[in-house]
Amino acid sequence: MRIRAIFTAACAAIAIVGPAWARDDQSETVTPKFEQVIPNIPGKSMVVVEVDYAPGAASQPHRHARSAFIFAYVVSGEIESKVNDGETRIYKAGESWSELPNAIHSVSRNASKTRPAKLLAVFVVDSDDKALTTPLN
Repeated sequence: MRIRAIFTAACAAIAIVGPAWARDDQSETVTPKFEQVIPNIPGKSMVVVEVDYAPGAASQPHRHARSAFIFAYVVSGEIESKVNDGETRIYKAGESWSELPNAIHSVSRNASKTRPAKLLAVFVVDSDDKALTTPLN
């Protein structure tokens, strides 16, 4: 059990440090784009990642970092999302939403089976909080 927890944490850390790889065509690809300490907010950093979804692809249900406030912006396509107890909603290119710290993201997927989709996620997070997401399973 401890090895599984360590492995899960390591995989989450790798997703933050370098480009993630898609396991198959049903997965997302996460690419880090920006990371910077916020100089006027001690202990906080801004981290930006780009999430690409192949047609029909989805993220595994996950929890976000306990400190992370997130702004998500759909760059292209349509993203179906459900956060915490909120409604499942489809966001189109140009639309956005926010997520509170420690949010549970039970649904995050490309709403289309035929077209790719992309979103930009901007995290304001404790600088020492390196795992931005943790799988729920």
